[in-house]
Amino acid sequence: MDLGGEFCIICGSTSPLVHERMCENCMRDRLNLAKVPKTVQHIRCARCGLVEVQNRWIELSDDELWEELVQRVLTVHEDVVGLNISLASERIDDRNTRLHLELFAEVHGVKMIEQHTIMARMSNGVCLTCTRKAGNYFEATVQLRSAGRRLEESELQQMRASLDSLRAEMQPDPMFFVTKEGPVQGGYDIVLGSKGLARTWGRRLIQRWGGQVKETNSVVGRKDGVDLTRLTLLYRRPAFDVGDVVRWRDDLWRIASWSNDGALLSKISHSQRTGSSWRDLEKAQVVCRHSEQVVVELLSKDSSAGEFLDPSNWRTCTVRLPYDHQGEVSVRLARIDAEWLALPRLNVDEEE
Repeated sequence: MDLGGEFCIICGSTSPLVHERMCENCMRDRLNLAKVPKTVQHIRCARCGLVEVQNRWIELSDDELWEELVQRVLTVHEDVVGLNISLASERIDDRNTRLHLELFAEVHGVKMIEQHTIMARMSNGVCLTCTRKAGNYFEATVQLRSAGRRLEESELQQMRASLDSLRAEMQPDPMFFVTKEGPVQGGYDIVLGSKGLARTWGRRLIQRWGGQVKETNSVVGRKDGVDLTRLTLLYRRPAFDVGDVVRWRDDLWRIASWSNDGALLSKISHSQRTGSSWRDLEKAQVVCRHSEQVVVELLSKDSSAGEFLDPSNWRTCTVRLPYDHQGEVSVRLARIDAEWLALPRLNVDEEE
């Protein structure tokens, strides 16, 4: 040994020193890339399968859960650079899974590899959503109704499906649940766990099918000096839909689109559009639904009329062409007062 040279304070070796006067071998023996506990606990809802993460209940796959648990309990040495983790799981039973970790990193210029084993143990719990569902908790009731007629089953299904679509588009929230739902006299009621979801859905219903929404709040108690309220949201769908033919003010019109407080109507006889409020449209009478209209091929036509085969009896009929006809070989017809009437085009026809 060269008494004037550097040496490892652990083994006395004159090998190059890498950290705190230790050689590479001694540093490897005494430095750990990370501290890892032998077991880690996690809680899963016994009803819906959500996992509690940082006081929040979220949906995680098994692989995502193992990664989250490792990140939660892994304590990495402060001098570690470029840490990479390889993870493999070994299922033991319904509650226990063994996690095999392999760590790759560099410490003070030395590349190191470590292997660890963690036992992941599951405990049953009940998330906030399932707790409230079991207790029939709710904050809002949405009542689906119609003005002037009875809602058809297909219409109810369409509106109910729009709620599922809305929930899929929004950020997940544990309060976005349905407590109960079902048909009632005159419509359909849905009891929800969130006022915000109810109001957002109400706006979506108006955008898609028009109509009006009326809100009513009732006080059900107090907590921490603040009133606790429940919302009742009444949505009235109009008796007509976009594309329908209605008789309004002694003329025939088509519902072109919805506006903020009513509808935009297009006159059938000539090019004219006008807006109307819901109050003004209360006396409008639907004479042909959009679903009842038919598109036929013209056998022949001139500048003002065209011939076609009547789909009800396959006889040749003549109809006056709509004012916006541009020579197309087809035309949309509505059966009104036992006669066929050609309709001007709307955007809803192109979407169909």
